[in-house]
Amino acid sequence: KYTSSEDRPIWQSGLGALNPNPTDSCPLYLSFATVAALPSRVSRHNSPSAGHFLTRLVRTCLPAGNNRCILMVCERSDVFASACAIARAFPLFTRRSTSSRRMEKKHVTVEFVTVGQDNGPLELCTLECLSNAADGIRLAARIVDTPCNEMNTDHFLEEIKVVGNELGITPTIIRGEELKQKGFGGIYGVGKAAEHPPALAVLSHTPSGATQTIAWVGKGIVYDTGGLSIKGKTTMPGMKRDCGGAAAILGAFKATVKQGFKDNLHAVFCLAENAVGPAATRPDDIHTLYSGKTVEINNTDAEGRLVLSDGVVYASKDLSADIILDMATLTGAQGISTGKYHAAIMTNSGEWESACVKAGRSSGDLAHPLVYCPELHFSEFTSAVADMKNSVADRENAQSSCAGLFIGSHLSFDWPGVWLHVDIASPVHAGERATGFGVALLLALFGQASEDPMLNMVSPLGFTVANPSSLDQMERDCKRRRLV
Repeated sequence: KYTSSEDRPIWQSGLGALNPNPTDSCPLYLSFATVAALPSRVSRHNSPSAGHFLTRLVRTCLPAGNNRCILMVCERSDVFASACAIARAFPLFTRRSTSSRRMEKKHVTVEFVTVGQDNGPLELCTLECLSNAADGIRLAARIVDTPCNEMNTDHFLEEIKVVGNELGITPTIIRGEELKQKGFGGIYGVGKAAEHPPALAVLSHTPSGATQTIAWVGKGIVYDTGGLSIKGKTTMPGMKRDCGGAAAILGAFKATVKQGFKDNLHAVFCLAENAVGPAATRPDDIHTLYSGKTVEINNTDAEGRLVLSDGVVYASKDLSADIILDMATLTGAQGISTGKYHAAIMTNSGEWESACVKAGRSSGDLAHPLVYCPELHFSEFTSAVADMKNSVADRENAQSSCAGLFIGSHLSFDWPGVWLHVDIASPVHAGERATGFGVALLLALFGQASEDPMLNMVSPLGFTVANPSSLDQMERDCKRRRLV
């Protein structure tokens, strides 16, 4: 749409100046507007939406002002991932003094123009889906960005209650000494030294007509000092982000239920602060976890697997879950295994491994498999006095895989359901800001059970392809033209 006859040549000149490698931008109208191009080609392990590049472009190119507009030109299949990428560019948390004095709120309007085969206008329900997904991502990022003096276990429980109230759900909470009495030795052992007691909290969505039960289990370590196996001065800063798995599950649960979900869905939050104090767990202590298995502690800084083991067993025993997904900022080795952009996934199901990778590409929350081979790797946890140790003997032998196997062992490796482990230690943040990683991935991966058409479309499960060659094309390098 052009407002004057002079606009068309300016616009065409701007487009002609773009030479994305991998991106490019051109300021227009004295920098009151900017046109930018996304990569024309991405590899098979990237998202066709090029979401990471889109987030960077929005952060760097969006003109200043209190009322701004982003116009995204893309194919309909990239709308969901693009909306999620744009949401990541607008974090909520700040304690800068200037922001508290700002009187006028900033507004950003996001519009989509779809091109290609299915290029009609977006339906109202699709816009609601995109809005709820964006809200979920920004909620998760806000929790992860918030320091522990404002986001301890008390505060996190309040966040869970707020979401529960909005959805009409009363959370189940087991806390403090009750955890010990009921056998949650992992969560209790990790969090018992902290000022604010540990907790296991559950939000449950149980619609009539549900045919299966799904549980999402999140690691919610609100701060990780490492315990008595204490971290150093360079590795401890940033450990406010160790609740990233639980934060992502809270944001995803809120968005999923708002869009309508046909199956039983439980969000299980394993909350604790891994603190140092007289009551702290010591190396050599032995804890009995909710599975009934005993664990000799040889590293108090390998605490996430302890709380998650209690969580997944609770999901199996008490919630009768058919599908259990745990999400966690579990290992520093994840960044070495799959990098800063791809979550590391491990599962007992080949079908779900493939589905998670595809959901990563369709959502922009990228994922890549780890080795799943318990018969070779689980011996790393051998203990002479307990069922297992909590940390490996050889740190050069598939660390991230072994950490996931520890969690799966408490379900048992012959558990008949689907278990999926997602390690998001590196992609949970970009620089010093949280990304809200995991929300979009969960929405897409479980989209087949949603009542929302957009989530059905981006889900890799239950999706039949009329033309098999089109699926092959999706797996090849993608080449297309997208503008923002």
